Amino acid sequence: MLNKVMLIGNLGLDPETRFTQDGTCVCNLRIATTEKFKSRSGEQQERTEWHRVVLWGRLGEIANQYLKKGARVYIEGKIETRKWQNKDGQDQYTTEIRAAEMKMLGGSGQAGGSMGGGGQGGGGQSGGYSRNEPSNYGNNQYSNNQQHNDPFADSPDFGDIPVDDDIPF
Repeated sequence: MLNKVMLIGNLGLDPETRFTQDGTCVCNLRIATTEKFKSRSGEQQERTEWHRVVLWGRLGEIANQYLKKGARVYIEGKIETRKWQNKDGQDQYTTEIRAAEMKMLGGSGQAGGSMGGGGQGGGGQSGGYSRNEPSNYGNNQYSNNQQHNDPFADSPDFGDIPVDDDIPF
């Protein structure tokens, strides 16, 4: 079985961060992905889908520190549905993406995608993060899995693809 999600989109709001009772960071993001297509009549159409994303631990702390509304980000993770009870005791369900990896992508809407301070990162440069390798800031690539089996790990981060590029597929 496979449960894997990969998104490239823009934050609709600043990250919302809270901490559990044991001090674990939980960061929630609202990410918009927009699909452009031509209708049967030949008119250019646009459809935006909104995604709830949750980042735990150090990955959430980094997202909270560096991401702002409008920032372009790559998220990789899995879909999870949580059950909880509202204050009236009724069962509620939330489907969200639990992020295992995050890469800040340069481009419009983001303050350069830099890590800030210390000369690391830079305008238009991307940075990638996840929870398990927080000491690896220099190479901007982090994975939530200790063994990196991602076939796209060495691929470009798509930050150099124009937003209005008409790719025929």
